[in-house]
Amino acid sequence: MKELAMSLSKVKEKTPLIQAITNYVTINDCANILLAIGASPAMCEATDEAYEFSQISNAVYLNIGTFTKEQELAMPLAVKGADEKKIPVVLDPVGCGAIPRRIDYINKLRKFGKIHVIKGNLGEIKSLLGVDSKVRGVDSIDDGTDGVEVCKRLAKKWSCIVAATGKTDIITDGEKVCLVNNGTEMLTKITGAGCMVGALTAGFCGANDDLLIATAASHLVMSLAGEKAVKAKEGNLPGTFRMKLFDEIYQIDEAAIEQGGNIEWL
Repeated sequence: MKELAMSLSKVKEKTPLIQAITNYVTINDCANILLAIGASPAMCEATDEAYEFSQISNAVYLNIGTFTKEQELAMPLAVKGADEKKIPVVLDPVGCGAIPRRIDYINKLRKFGKIHVIKGNLGEIKSLLGVDSKVRGVDSIDDGTDGVEVCKRLAKKWSCIVAATGKTDIITDGEKVCLVNNGTEMLTKITGAGCMVGALTAGFCGANDDLLIATAASHLVMSLAGEKAVKAKEGNLPGTFRMKLFDEIYQIDEAAIEQGGNIEWL
């Protein structure tokens, strides 16, 4: 637990610059959640700028949720630029379980450079592995019974960190597995919670060398903040919960992680 807590302090100390090419539904939330945790967001998706900006960033976050033509052209350039400078890339494969074209695009994207972290729901993770999954639009309705094994298989196949969000978040490098048992159902009642976790993951990866610890810490921080937000006055209402979530992300510290974290290592 100490390593996860220390990774938060590194984010606050280093203020990593995060290039985010993300969906328009949650772009403002992703920028604000990065600011709240202590990172510096740059929503730079212009085709003429994506390559160069990735090379001055500390991490790159790619989210294909709304997937415009500009983003389709910019993302490979960002991956290429990041790869040349050994900068970590976090990919959120939103909707790939429902839209096969997105899987084809992700496979194309990987030819431009390494994807270091895949963060999605279990349905999306299964789809990337070629395993039957249960999805409804961008949401997973999979029961998750084989989640750990599926995540480990994809992590080994792609040589990356895989994180599957759900009632229990699963984070693995193909060998070690971290289960985050914190969280609240209210995170499913607002738009963009998953996108915000992806942005946070990029923020942590931009400040920490150990990407498994960084990814686990980002998911734990989001889950703990959700638990605190729902306990606030009227925190059981989505509008208040969303506002309080940002406040709790801003206030979270090492002690909160060490005292409140409910994780298992397998």
